[in-house]
Amino acid sequence: MKKTITLFIILLSGINIYAQENIDLLTYENTQDINFFSSIKNGVQVKEYVTVSKNSVKLGDTLTLGKPTSEEMSTRTYSGSYGTKARGGVAQSRSTSKKTYEFIQMGRPAGFGSIMSAMNGDAQSMADNSLKNTIVVVNEIKTYHRGSKNKPLYVVIVLGEINGRAFGINKYLSAMDTELAIESGELILKNRKMTRDEAIAKLKEAKELTEIDMMSKEDFDKLKKELAPIITARPKE
Repeated sequence: MKKTITLFIILLSGINIYAQENIDLLTYENTQDINFFSSIKNGVQVKEYVTVSKNSVKLGDTLTLGKPTSEEMSTRTYSGSYGTKARGGVAQSRSTSKKTYEFIQMGRPAGFGSIMSAMNGDAQSMADNSLKNTIVVVNEIKTYHRGSKNKPLYVVIVLGEINGRAFGINKYLSAMDTELAIESGELILKNRKMTRDEAIAKLKEAKELTEIDMMSKEDFDKLKKELAPIITARPKE
């Protein structure tokens, strides 16, 4: 019991151990630049983060949860007696699955729910399909190293409910890797800029519509002009 209490105190104190500095603006390029990230401590608070696609996420922004991209399987085994005779060894198993988010978990990165799961030896609970299309508010933006201080940073966003209610015991959700959550479509940003691949796909679709007379040549040329800067932009090395 004493060991458990000690572990709880250590984990709880770890929530704020590095929360000593703030970063007004953090870019994806910063997170990959060793001259920058080698001086950053884990858990530093960020006011605004600019993603690899040049989308901005700020404290107080409203975002939307997209579709879950993972699936959780669970199997239960039932055994017992049937009728008036015990039938030892007879068992039935039932497998169920549910859609879950791969990058969005219940609770803070080291919140109460996470700590209790760790103490019980359970895996962290991920958000499920019931939260799809939920509008959430950015409560915190934090950055962590992918290992030692000589490793690049990744960004975690702590999300709260728009109406002030809590997500059960966890109270919050956490996008554990912001870039992957956005790229996978699990986290949808407001006014998100279109990626090059999305622009190409949209132009191809428009061309097909033009070929079957479902879009005019004038509208196609207008769209092509709008998408050209995105498609022809030179990728960063």
